[in-house]
Amino acid sequence: MTDSPLISTDELAALLNDPALRIVDGSWHLDGRDARADFNEARLPGAVFFDLDAVSDHTTDLPHMLPTAAAFAEAVGTLGISETDTIVIYDTVGLFSAARVWWTFQTMGASRVRVLDGGLPKWRVEGRSIETGAAQSPKPATFVANPVPDAVADVPTVMAALTGDAQVLDARPAARFLGQSPEPRPGLRSGHMPGALNLPMKSVLDDRGHLKRGDTLATVFREAGIDLDRPIVTTCGSGVTAAVLSLALAELGTGSRLYDGSWAQWGSGTETPVVPGA
Repeated sequence: MTDSPLISTDELAALLNDPALRIVDGSWHLDGRDARADFNEARLPGAVFFDLDAVSDHTTDLPHMLPTAAAFAEAVGTLGISETDTIVIYDTVGLFSAARVWWTFQTMGASRVRVLDGGLPKWRVEGRSIETGAAQSPKPATFVANPVPDAVADVPTVMAALTGDAQVLDARPAARFLGQSPEPRPGLRSGHMPGALNLPMKSVLDDRGHLKRGDTLATVFREAGIDLDRPIVTTCGSGVTAAVLSLALAELGTGSRLYDGSWAQWGSGTETPVVPGA
């Protein structure tokens, strides 16, 4: 298996008859669009739907926080997925929430999980097979979770990073990072963490919505002021687009930690420093 976290449509098409293959629709939309309805309308062959909000920590008001290992294992076991399967995640946009689902599976110990480059749009443009209607229930499996502890950053981790322990990279659009436009979630302060760097998620994508590669991708990070040889913490509004940056870093062979609470947590607090602030 390649070291790249991405898989091409050609590679996936060649694996469709592999009994160890599990295809997962990880679509989620910030505007509230019903991703499950889209799944029923059109999906890759044999795909199951991963509900990012449902498979999350329901003991907090923060959006789609990482669930417990036991809750995750139960949910994806019901979807017929084990930690040793070949897992391919896609979304209906091309590359957006699939990265968050990829990060979640990796964080829970899945060893063979990749993201479909170009997602459903590329698959459809190429005229490949699509399923429609209600999906059949998969045969349950056992997922043995083995969480990766250093994959997740919390408030103390970020505080330490801001004092020089690591680089904090914010995936929100520049206007939100600079406090020039309001946050989409009510009640949050505007601005950014002092010392954080900004790399809007779309900066790592090409004009087709695919992840940039190689030196082109590395240059994007360097131009944002990131040293790829130093520790990196990714963050965003609610931990979704931060995962796109983490995926891009993984493509470059660079690890990172993702701040799960992201601005939904940081911006709602009174003890967390904000620049410029509202």
